[in-house]
Amino acid sequence: MNSPPPTFRRPCSPLTSAWLTASGSLTARLRQLGDVQVLVIRQGTQGLWPQEQEALQGVSGHVREVVLLVDGVPAVWARSATPHSAVRGGWKAMANLGSRPLAEILFDDRHIVRTPLRPISIVRHGPVDHGLRNGWPPNDATDAKRLPKWGRSSVFIRKGQPLRVFEAIAPWVLDSNRPIRE
Repeated sequence: MNSPPPTFRRPCSPLTSAWLTASGSLTARLRQLGDVQVLVIRQGTQGLWPQEQEALQGVSGHVREVVLLVDGVPAVWARSATPHSAVRGGWKAMANLGSRPLAEILFDDRHIVRTPLRPISIVRHGPVDHGLRNGWPPNDATDAKRLPKWGRSSVFIRKGQPLRVFEAIAPWVLDSNRPIRE
């Protein structure tokens, strides 16, 4: 069953739309641009954002925040959140990923179901912007032109347990005219 195309609250370029709506692993797509490295910013118990609370039905959970670097350049800031019980159950592999990409467990298990991607325009001074500025590498965080303005989110379900993933994508990636291959 095909889901309806996502709606955008503000206009974006066709390249941006292609990145925000492309299914499959974002990490795999980034590898088409260069060498990908995962920099873990923080991981553990945290309060959940309102969107996470809604998706996960709780106020705190296990959260992992990372920056994906492509050839040493910040490309994506990602935040993954799941209920505490899921780290002992369906998502226990998340707690031991270290510097490996989450994609290694998300796209290798055919039993994992993913909700449709939701494009998100990042609002200045909102919770996403605040988390992003605290996690983005310092030299680039002070340059507003390098900070992501767009992101996307979806929820992955494994063994009945949700994992919400949010990915904020740097402008230079969204402007990349390299073809996005499935």
